[in-house]
Amino acid sequence: MRRFKAAMQRSQMAMLLAALSGSALFSNLLGQPCCGQENETGMGVGFAHVEITPDVKNHDVWMAGYAPGRKATSVHDPLFARTVVLHGPTKRIAIVSLDLVGFQLPDVQTIRSELPDYDHVLVTSTHNHEGPDVIGIWGRTPFHGGKDPAYIRTICQRVVQTVRTAEKQVRQVVSRFGVAESEALIRDSRKPIVKDAKLRLLQFIDSKDQQNIGVLVQWNCHPEAMGSRNRAITADFPATTIKVLQKRLKCPVVYISGAVGGLLAPPSEGVTSKDGTRLATGDWAFAERYGQMVADLAEKAVKSTVPVRMTPIGVSSKQVSIPVVNPWYRVARLTGVVKRPGYQWTGDPYQFGANVRLGDFFRRTAIVTEVNYIRCGEMHLVGVPGELYPELVYGGVPDPAEAGADYPKADVEPIVMDLVPDERSMIVGLANDEIGYIIPKRQWDQRSPFAYDRRRSQYGEINSCGPDTARFIMNGLREAVLAMPKEK
Repeated sequence: MRRFKAAMQRSQMAMLLAALSGSALFSNLLGQPCCGQENETGMGVGFAHVEITPDVKNHDVWMAGYAPGRKATSVHDPLFARTVVLHGPTKRIAIVSLDLVGFQLPDVQTIRSELPDYDHVLVTSTHNHEGPDVIGIWGRTPFHGGKDPAYIRTICQRVVQTVRTAEKQVRQVVSRFGVAESEALIRDSRKPIVKDAKLRLLQFIDSKDQQNIGVLVQWNCHPEAMGSRNRAITADFPATTIKVLQKRLKCPVVYISGAVGGLLAPPSEGVTSKDGTRLATGDWAFAERYGQMVADLAEKAVKSTVPVRMTPIGVSSKQVSIPVVNPWYRVARLTGVVKRPGYQWTGDPYQFGANVRLGDFFRRTAIVTEVNYIRCGEMHLVGVPGELYPELVYGGVPDPAEAGADYPKADVEPIVMDLVPDERSMIVGLANDEIGYIIPKRQWDQRSPFAYDRRRSQYGEINSCGPDTARFIMNGLREAVLAMPKEK
């Protein structure tokens, strides 16, 4: 989530993957896959999408991502739920990406209840800051929830619809994986400067006619190119990225966000028009040009792809209890701005306590979320339920800790690339939930004196459940990886 203006920070009730880059050669033009490849045994893939744009003409739609009170006045481009289904010999999974700021686990569970024939349904959000509030904290005021239950029901119904539509498009495939990297396309606004600047891409090719069936793209940047003053509903820069790639590759595209915490955002420099004019956040030309630049990076990833086996499919999920110590989160629940089940914190992230009623502010409360590890043959997908700091992907947590940090002796949490057995992997951020920032505890810096000789705390802690969130999430992920049966 984006830095709020200082005056709004206290009033807002905040809730809240070198990867392979082989030099595979294409004998044809971009978008025309290599011929002579054999079909993977039993892997079928299908794509579909459905529109989920809210009705701004007949309803008050409060926009998410910055501060309360930002009412949508128009629609610039539609929002979508985009789905890819993977049907293996014995297991089926669906991956759904929403052009939204986040989608909470209780709502994801509603979707799953309608798809019992799937071994796993993963619902992620791009973390779009220019769409409707689907969490609750960006309503008319800090004390008025902005989440519309009827709209949430519509989203759930349409997600189920798009999964069923994708099923009808399933074809046997050959899969390819590619990576491209660009430090210049991401800005890290919080020290230490650590980025996951790798765009990861899965390309699915029809085993019969060698045409693209679709691609799955993972990039690691907040969709906030239009900034806090925009009042037109838009999918932000991913809308252009998807549009450009679909035209070039002649196939559907599903876009997902990876580790965007820390805060990884569009660059403040280097985005220019064709005539060299500098473009800035808040301009449509900036959002479109940046989206094109990300599409260009994805094109490089396509050119780098190498074959990857995607069967068999294995799924391992772990539910984790996270204590909510953030007072703003607690007040949001107390006032009903956020309507989400809370549980008594037991001290054990895997033991869930009794339900805590909404109005109980003083009882130490936890929420239940989940982490996911999906192994598709040689590919590994990691799902984390919020905005993961990139230090928790490749490392980079300061050692020793920066002077002034609140917990300088805290153990460094496990990192994704030490947990998964291969860099042929994708990181799915905001997977099945949005619990806010997942900050390494050693970097937690809420009390004076502040790290890096700052006069005030860096932005981040105000939108995190608490300093132990990363430990519980990453340890839970380790448990999920260890619980995965070995491939036969």
